[in-house]
Amino acid sequence: MKMTIASALAVATIATGAFADSHAPSGDAAAGEKLFKKCKSCHTIQDADGNNVVKGGKTGPNLFGVVGRAAASVEGFKYGSDLVTAGEAGLVWDEESFVAYVTDPKKFLRAHLENDKAKSKMTFRLKKGGEDVYAFLASVAPAPAAEEAASE
Repeated sequence: MKMTIASALAVATIATGAFADSHAPSGDAAAGEKLFKKCKSCHTIQDADGNNVVKGGKTGPNLFGVVGRAAASVEGFKYGSDLVTAGEAGLVWDEESFVAYVTDPKKFLRAHLENDKAKSKMTFRLKKGGEDVYAFLASVAPAPAAEEAASE
């Protein structure tokens, strides 16, 4: 019986690690930090206490905590109507959706909303390195609540 419980715990530990690894960003955070220089003309990364992680523009929303956040959900920011619609329909920024969006925002929204007239206020396109920028944003993101509780 003890061996069965130990075996089950070992399998659960391995499976949990594999699950976490499958959700880890695939990009290079250091390379993403360099690429973010292109993004900071419009976007800032500022934590909840008002500390700048990366000081940038205010044309786009604050990207602190964007990883895993619902699209168009920063309070007080005026998003385009199609991105709001996508967020209301359940779009959450994971690596796949983030990379597709920054590669071609209008094309992404048109496909996601199945609306060939959808538009995006974001006109910049990051042709390559979206995975790296996502990894950088994940590296400066607030810790998930479960991780915070475990570290206390």
